[in-house]
Amino acid sequence: MDHDEAAPGSVRPGGRTARIRAAVLRVAGDLLAERGFGALDLGEVAAAAQVGKTTVYRRWRTPAGLVTDLLADMAEQSLSHVDTGTLLADLTTNARLVAETLTDPRQGRLFRAVIAAATCDETAAAALRRFYDVRLTEWAPCIAAAIRRGEAPPGTDARAVLSAVSGPLYYRLLASSDPIDDTTICAAAAAATCAARAGVFVTTTETVASKLRDPSSVGAQ
Repeated sequence: MDHDEAAPGSVRPGGRTARIRAAVLRVAGDLLAERGFGALDLGEVAAAAQVGKTTVYRRWRTPAGLVTDLLADMAEQSLSHVDTGTLLADLTTNARLVAETLTDPRQGRLFRAVIAAATCDETAAAALRRFYDVRLTEWAPCIAAAIRRGEAPPGTDARAVLSAVSGPLYYRLLASSDPIDDTTICAAAAAATCAARAGVFVTTTETVASKLRDPSSVGAQ
């Protein structure tokens, strides 16, 4: 399969091709943030990026293809996890990074547009899942470290903990429109930390069955 036939987001070109990709994705991101997925037009992207329309259509094919590659690029640039020495501090750092993205005037609108695209296009949805898979995998070691320190029980699902941190922040972005402020950030991290310590996110079959039989056992570890 040559570069022109490869699926969007699957090729990591260099040189001139890399510059073209960077220009197109920058413009695509700007237009998504400004107008949303429904108004994303490949011809307009090509003109604004000063790239041949044929090149854009051949490489990205559809607006969903652009979103797919944009998410791949964002995943490549995601920040690595931080080891602060405590679970609460690690999760607070994670919450702040998520909040910084969601409250950024451009990035917040961009994520709304990308999520909207994922609700109506399976290609975009798959790309969004891959993006979050990268982010969750990158931060999973902080949960493993917490288990080693005794701050969370063995079997704690790292992805569930991290999702519990970001979930309230995304709810405010997409549903309630309440501010994503420092109180919200700290509360999300503290709630996820307390739940993790209590064993809420332990996913071994034996523990889950025990919780179903006796919900009062949660927190008794």
